[in-house]
Amino acid sequence: MRAAAVAALLGLFAVLSGPGGARADEASPESAETTTVGDVTGFRADGAVYRLTAGQAEARVSFVSKETFRIELAPDGKFTDPTGDDIVLPQGEPPRTRWKERGDRYELSTGEVTLRAYKKPLRFALHRADGSRVWSETKGLSWTGEKTVQTLARGANEQFYGAGMQNGRGNTTHRDKTVEVAVDYNWDDGGHPNSVPFYLSSAGYGVFRNTYAPNTYAFTDPVTTSAKEQRFDAYYFAGEGADAAKDVIGQYTDLTGKPFLPPVYGMEIGDADCYLHNANRGERRTLDSLKVADGYVENDMPNGWMLVNDGYGCGYEDLEETAQGLKDRKMELGLWTEDGIENLGAQVKAGQRVAKLDVAWVGPGYKFALDACKDAYQGIEDHSDARGFTWAPESWAGAQRCGVQWSGDQSGTWEYIRWQIPTYAGATMSGLAYTTGDVDGIFGGSAKTYTRDLQWKMFLGTTMTMDGWAAMDKQPFRHGEPYTSVNRDYLKLKESLLPYQYSYAHEATKTGVGMVRPLVLEYPDDPKAATEAAKYEFLSGEHFLVAPVYQDTTERKDIYLPEGTWIDYWSGRTHEGPATIDSYSAPLDTLPLFVKAGAAVPMWPGIRSYRDRTADSPLAWDVYPQGNTSFTLYEDDGVTRQHRDGKYATQRADVRAPKRGAGDVSVTINESRGSFTGKQTARPYEFTVHTGSEPRAVKLDRTLPELTSKAAYDRARQGWWYDRDDRGGVVHVKTAPLSTAKKFTVKLLGTSAVGGKKASAAALTAPAGQEAGAGTPGTVQVDVTAGRFDLTDTAVTLQVPEGWQTATANVPGRIPAGATRRVEVALTPAKDAEVRETRLTALARYRTAGEDRTSQQRLAVSVLPPAPEGEAWASDLVWLSETNGYGPAERDRSNGESGADDGNTLTLAGKTYEKGIGTHADSDIAVHLGARCTAFTADVGIDDEINGYGEVAFSVEGDGKVLWTSPKLTGASATVPVHVKLDGVRQVRLKVTDTNGSKTGDHGDWAAAKFHCA
Repeated sequence: MRAAAVAALLGLFAVLSGPGGARADEASPESAETTTVGDVTGFRADGAVYRLTAGQAEARVSFVSKETFRIELAPDGKFTDPTGDDIVLPQGEPPRTRWKERGDRYELSTGEVTLRAYKKPLRFALHRADGSRVWSETKGLSWTGEKTVQTLARGANEQFYGAGMQNGRGNTTHRDKTVEVAVDYNWDDGGHPNSVPFYLSSAGYGVFRNTYAPNTYAFTDPVTTSAKEQRFDAYYFAGEGADAAKDVIGQYTDLTGKPFLPPVYGMEIGDADCYLHNANRGERRTLDSLKVADGYVENDMPNGWMLVNDGYGCGYEDLEETAQGLKDRKMELGLWTEDGIENLGAQVKAGQRVAKLDVAWVGPGYKFALDACKDAYQGIEDHSDARGFTWAPESWAGAQRCGVQWSGDQSGTWEYIRWQIPTYAGATMSGLAYTTGDVDGIFGGSAKTYTRDLQWKMFLGTTMTMDGWAAMDKQPFRHGEPYTSVNRDYLKLKESLLPYQYSYAHEATKTGVGMVRPLVLEYPDDPKAATEAAKYEFLSGEHFLVAPVYQDTTERKDIYLPEGTWIDYWSGRTHEGPATIDSYSAPLDTLPLFVKAGAAVPMWPGIRSYRDRTADSPLAWDVYPQGNTSFTLYEDDGVTRQHRDGKYATQRADVRAPKRGAGDVSVTINESRGSFTGKQTARPYEFTVHTGSEPRAVKLDRTLPELTSKAAYDRARQGWWYDRDDRGGVVHVKTAPLSTAKKFTVKLLGTSAVGGKKASAAALTAPAGQEAGAGTPGTVQVDVTAGRFDLTDTAVTLQVPEGWQTATANVPGRIPAGATRRVEVALTPAKDAEVRETRLTALARYRTAGEDRTSQQRLAVSVLPPAPEGEAWASDLVWLSETNGYGPAERDRSNGESGADDGNTLTLAGKTYEKGIGTHADSDIAVHLGARCTAFTADVGIDDEINGYGEVAFSVEGDGKVLWTSPKLTGASATVPVHVKLDGVRQVRLKVTDTNGSKTGDHGDWAAAKFHCA
């Protein structure tokens, strides 16, 4: 509508330019369309509710608590609330308020804040009780026929966060950016699924627009926030102090609902696929899901639940038998709600415990989605003793109380990993405690991207893997070794960390703050925490800093560590923040992971499923002593709703240690307070205390026996053992079963804080890009850097796979403090060593500052095949790596389906070829040449089987440089001959790239592909 029509509709012609009326915004080029509220013409107070009229427009201020209030504006004086009671929950008694008129303004106050309502024109500003300003409007609220706008002054250093799940952003500041808050079904980088009309500011406040309308927030100067509706309705939250952001999130979730507490199985990985009449996988039955479940069991891999109908048009059968079969395998049944939730009661009675709600976003808008979340959640609870547990890809404010917000359907790529890292930590700033994406997406993907993606997602609260849409299924055991073993290790690491993660899940029900956090939430005064420096990392709880690898590399660049001491989880090396690690060695099995000094992390050791826990199972504490710290473990039965009736327990660990250097360390485990079904009345405890210095004794109620080896420690019922070779030096302690009703203290005498008595450990690094030939003697380079003191008696060894050979390298003389010595360690891989990247661990033993110390470092060595000789067909060689757009690249066949050797005869322009490579864009094949080859020849084009479809380009790269590219080729193009000189090239990559955005028919052939070598 135009302004005249709006004015006529509202009856405002008589007051547009007069005192108290709404008036045209003369400063705006849209002055014919935009109307700004005018002068105050009336004021009324009714308890904690205040009304201010401005001509026909009326504003209403309602205080909810001492720090939370609501401002509404009705341009026509008639208030409406389209959200009703959908989002905002019933609140308690409003606070006591007071008001004063002070000449140019009214002041509406609680004991904590004062909202100033200026009269000419009506304009709001929020101040704290001490008079300091929180925010202020630079102009009054304005509207058009389509939207309402608030305009706020922006502070010189003010930063902004929130707006829900903003793909590719959110964990760093939105300052100078425009953020959309609406449904867009864009599940890739730049999209905003699971939007939330809420933002918070580093100035210590937050704003929630109570609406279903799309919002736009421009965090420019000034800040303009709008909603596409002709009404204004916003709640404001005032936080204070170092934890102001957490306080604001807490107030927002007091209003819209605290995050739910998932069942423990919901925090294990889930698996989703269609099993009944799967168009992509052939004829299957629902009970076939149990065969996949057996794969997890046989591969000793955790899995908490399975969706058995996750595919369009996919139904189910034999539901009760399937549910029971999954329970027998320590898993729960989930269903996708494609047919709605009308049958949910019967499905839950049959055993369903998870509901995935894609159907919700097919319906009419956010209310439908939010209702589906609430109804499915409640349906599970109405028909079982289980907790509601739902997943949704498009939701709104309030959904945090009933489900996991999932980022939708994506393709597994390095870019997918990159932009997901800031997405989920950023969503925490909007009260979304459980946000996640499928491991390696549902399309595309590769063994490497799957493994790298799974690693860091084990530090999210929830995640799943989805099958049936890519060329091969997405279970973590599908790619074989070494990927299966690496995936198993990380799945079991998450399983062991469930007590830690579950404790944070409980904390979120009280505070609204999820476990996955941007650095700025814990370090708001760190100038780098809000910047690009911290964009691709996050905190998992307060104690773990995770910096995922999001490129095809064995190094992670530019890891930022905020203030404090940070310990490399794998090596035990300490880093003092704030600092940036320029290059971190990250072989395929190594997620860059750091632990904050002072951490005491509760763990369940050695289990595949939480159901493996028995009355005799130990509780382990992983301790990084520094100063006086504590952690409170939360426990309940993990699956029922009895915790809501107070059936749960807490147990606090208190660590007392020196802030630096030598001293005693004590770990006190206090009595467990509370009770629940299945609570352990007694249990053994295990401790790993990262001191870096051997204690002279360890005491419980009396001195514990010192054990001399890992084997002796494993056999003993209780005792301690100092392993100097374990992550810089770790004290391992175990106890006999102890009553959970009594506190006890483990004392380590004559040891130190984390890092050792004199923080004198050496640092090991290794040059990137090291290579070794299978069965060929060679060396690995390791750099040893002394710490604050000289090193003597230094010896470097390598931990290698079975069948490999190595020898200790003794370093003669002394390595001066701060100096670096490069050491070459002999290495011969096994003759049958696989051609792939292999992780080794370098171990340096030395003496420094009067102590025997050990340092270690993981490093990657690429095992290479023999270089080709003579005339070598590319399809006959061992490939260093291979990625392909659909299924595997084929040797001497055209691209086929999801399996190997299922393609057809290679045919280009009517000519058939016996030798060559059949690919599907995008494809990338790496071959080791060892600088022995002079040329590469081939014929390239799109295979005749495509009948004229497709459009691609071919390229040849040597040692990172493009040596040749083809023109764009279609299925109708003539065959292009290739002749590329390769003098001195060590590694070549053969690439086929889609060029028109549609990969349909992109079957690119490297026909007669041959290397000409010495």
